[in-house]
Amino acid sequence: MSIDISSRRHFLATSAVAAAAAAAIGHRAYAGGGDAIRLGMIGCGGRCTGAAHEAMNADSGTRLVAMADLFADRIQAKLQALKKQNPDQVAVDEAHCFTGLNGYTKVIESCDVVLIACAAKFHAMYAKAALEAGKHVFVEKPHAIDPAGIKVLAQAVDIAKQKKLGLLSGLQSRFHAPIKETIQRVHDGQIGEIIAMEENFIRGPYGNIKRPSGSELEIQYGNQYRFSWLCGDDVTQSLVHNLDRATWAMRETPPVKCHGLGGRSTSQDLLGDVFDHHSVVYQYANGVRLYANTRTTLNCYNEISSTILGSKGTAYPLEGRITGERAWQWAGEKSSPYDVEHQKFFKSIRAGAPINCGDYMPRSTLVAIMGQLSCYSGKEVAWDAVTKSDFCFAPAPERCTWDMPPPTQSNEKGVYPVCFTPGVSKNI
Repeated sequence: MSIDISSRRHFLATSAVAAAAAAAIGHRAYAGGGDAIRLGMIGCGGRCTGAAHEAMNADSGTRLVAMADLFADRIQAKLQALKKQNPDQVAVDEAHCFTGLNGYTKVIESCDVVLIACAAKFHAMYAKAALEAGKHVFVEKPHAIDPAGIKVLAQAVDIAKQKKLGLLSGLQSRFHAPIKETIQRVHDGQIGEIIAMEENFIRGPYGNIKRPSGSELEIQYGNQYRFSWLCGDDVTQSLVHNLDRATWAMRETPPVKCHGLGGRSTSQDLLGDVFDHHSVVYQYANGVRLYANTRTTLNCYNEISSTILGSKGTAYPLEGRITGERAWQWAGEKSSPYDVEHQKFFKSIRAGAPINCGDYMPRSTLVAIMGQLSCYSGKEVAWDAVTKSDFCFAPAPERCTWDMPPPTQSNEKGVYPVCFTPGVSKNI
């Protein structure tokens, strides 16, 4: 299949990681906030648009100068929305709206800070390319969707450290004051020893659920959350927030193994090939177990929660609350962590000491991937095995093109086969 590059829709991917061509500007002083910081968006969905808005609100000296997306109409829609929200800070002309195969490289060349929130398959690759080019990076979760992507992410983290560049994670819980205080109190022993944890991210389907018009590849590229090869499915896509908080509570110690259950139940008529329910039990070396659940089924009970059960009490990080012998409730401000993380990020850039979240990004993401792969295979997965694995959701991100066969095909009724079959499929 061929695509006219001037057509309405274009895929934002590349057949190989391009070598950085722009001069490194990551060490500019931005003294006193006087110098403009140029922002670029890779991805023009709701999350990257939100990140751009938060970045401009965080620093009045920021200017949005470039945008790229798989689809040209999304760029224009989000450009107009951002002009209404931050009219004095949006400076994107038509020449800096990129929709070709190398659109992400053009954004990187055009800006100082790159905001990445697109199909998660490409997050690690794009972050590495931006950091190689000397740019500060915000990258949304999940930061990778498979063990192969984690290895690329680890390289990106190393580059950021070597070049003293900012690397901000979309795992925004780390910047939420009530959660931070709750976790600190857990670390200080206020609930005694951790006995077990429960994490829930259960709600209705995410993203578009009905088959739209368009070619098969357009449908899949344009509905990333409904296809496992693009999003990595819901443990990795959504429950990663919960698993990041649990890993934080466990002092960044990963589980030694896990076993998971998952499949497609009542949502066979929904768009895509992803599972609609997952449950994972993680086991730690000290005997603690973490029970983690995510579900995307219509008309069911919903709950988004984190619970840490201790020998002397129970902590609820999302609520900023502890019960038990030393009960406590957060009484301070509850500023949006989305805003706070960008405020701290741009302040750190201007101070010449940019934030780097790389110490926890790969670990928390791999904990989620580990659980997802266990649900897919139906097998117990060990941490040592997943860290050594090179498994990749095919095709590899650098091999994605508009000319490739669709990674999955629907039947005549528009129904896709489930992406993996527990007990049959192999990944680790």
